[in-house]
Amino acid sequence: QVQLVESGGGLVQAGGSLRLSCAASGLTFSSYSMGWFRQAPGKERELVAVISWSALSTYYADSVKGRFTISRDNAKNTVYLQMNSLKPEDTAVYYCAADSRWFTRYSDRTPFSSWGQGTQVTVSS
Repeated sequence: QVQLVESGGGLVQAGGSLRLSCAASGLTFSSYSMGWFRQAPGKERELVAVISWSALSTYYADSVKGRFTISRDNAKNTVYLQMNSLKPEDTAVYYCAADSRWFTRYSDRTPFSSWGQGTQVTVSS
């Protein structure tokens, strides 16, 4: 059974940084693409970033390009999301997701097979 456990969320002031982690188990982690999504209250789920199994390919939403960095450590079965220059509009629950496929195009509706429970990120102005 695949299990994804996020950590690292919290409250930060605008302009600050946070690093989210997602520990994976129950899957061959090095064979999976990993993604981060977020959902703010009253809004649709948004794809934030994706990293391929080899880390050679990444995808970022336009809203986070240049501020967020996705990375992974296959030896630790963990994917990270480094978030810098945080803005109040980054406030959301952030979810980790895994899928064995790599898509040529990504969108908010790209299907991922496994999901974590989420971690809250709140950015105060």
